[in-house]
Amino acid sequence: MNTTPLPITAEPVAVAPERRAGRANLRQLIELRWLAVVGQLATVLVVHVGLAITLPWAEMLSLLGILVVFNLFSTWRNKLAHPVSQIELCIALLVDVGVLTGQLYLAGGSDNPFIYLYLLQVAVASVLLRPAYLMGVMLSAVSGFVLLTQWHRPLLLDASSPTTLSPNYLGGLLLCFLLNVALLSVFIVRINRNLRQRDAELAELQQRAAEEVHIVRMGLLASGAAHELGTPLATLSVILGDWAHMAPFAGEPELREEIEEMQRQILRCKAIVTGILMSAGEMRGEAPRLTTLQAFIDSLALSWRAAHPNADLAVRNKGLPEVEIISDSALQQVVANLLDNALEAAPGMPLTLVATCPDETTLHLSVRDNGPGFDADRLKHFGEPYQSSKGQPGRGMGLFLSVNVARTLGGRLEAHNREGGGAEVVLTLPLASLLPRQSATHAR
Repeated sequence: MNTTPLPITAEPVAVAPERRAGRANLRQLIELRWLAVVGQLATVLVVHVGLAITLPWAEMLSLLGILVVFNLFSTWRNKLAHPVSQIELCIALLVDVGVLTGQLYLAGGSDNPFIYLYLLQVAVASVLLRPAYLMGVMLSAVSGFVLLTQWHRPLLLDASSPTTLSPNYLGGLLLCFLLNVALLSVFIVRINRNLRQRDAELAELQQRAAEEVHIVRMGLLASGAAHELGTPLATLSVILGDWAHMAPFAGEPELREEIEEMQRQILRCKAIVTGILMSAGEMRGEAPRLTTLQAFIDSLALSWRAAHPNADLAVRNKGLPEVEIISDSALQQVVANLLDNALEAAPGMPLTLVATCPDETTLHLSVRDNGPGFDADRLKHFGEPYQSSKGQPGRGMGLFLSVNVARTLGGRLEAHNREGGGAEVVLTLPLASLLPRQSATHAR
């Protein structure tokens, strides 16, 4: 099993597809250019030899030679390790447009029926290039078309009656060409943008599916461990209860205090096990506990203070709506985890838990500390697994699970550094996700 942390390989994985795409695109251009060389050579030979139409074949073959040399250079370039950039692809297409313009200039200009091969160059550029570089290819194709309507060598199909086109026809031809270029580029660019958006959404869905599989596995492990711990904890509780009533222990105040402390710790372990089982969905549906939003925040803060008696936690939860919600154990664990992280980031400094409802449908829970804040890399990879500032293997799963719990409840978890120092993590949730089913239906 590969245990390498995901963020270490995220950057190379993101860069590699772009490099492969650049090489693949240049390879496609090379293959198309070889087809163009063969097609132009065959056309020149058929027209000049087979149809006995006079063509400046020497100049046209010279242009084909330039295209062959450039294609050989492109083949060599594609073998280099350096990635192929957009400007290189743009230059390659501009060379193709330039050679095509030269061939058409020698063979009738706008009178040549192959004038619409410009559209192929625009179509290829629309697929391969970004809009800025695409505009350069479009301008070169349109400029070549316009220039060829004014300057070109006539194509003498019949030496006794040279072919001429009326200005109106040329104007209509130019307008048709411009419309084709504009529509072709716009629609292909939009299709490409839609495809890229779809690919990005699919990648995000795949990432979420992988994260959810990870969470399910962790939940199964935690649930199994909680079941296994239930029996020994119950046994220890019974033994300690018996010890508390035995004369040797009952007569010693220090021993009795230690037994009472052990019993409190076992009760805490039982509460943790119960919370794990509730989060796994094994107990929550049996008897969901209803409370108010204000009471939920107060209870959460009270239980966290009890577990961290030396911590300084201030709670601001005024102005919360008087609505009845389900006491969600997963949400309690998320906020407790955020408070734990804040305490570790700023030990001995005061923490603040702020609960607000900016409107009737949204709940904001923010945890603020006065520590050093997040560095840029931590903010960039916030919520990803194995991203921990503690530098220990396997750590950093708390925020990852918190992000996914927030996502499951229809909300989001965001982090930023405060202007006055310290960090703030904000959990935004729709209130409907915490309301009882009947109340949630009325709220919608």
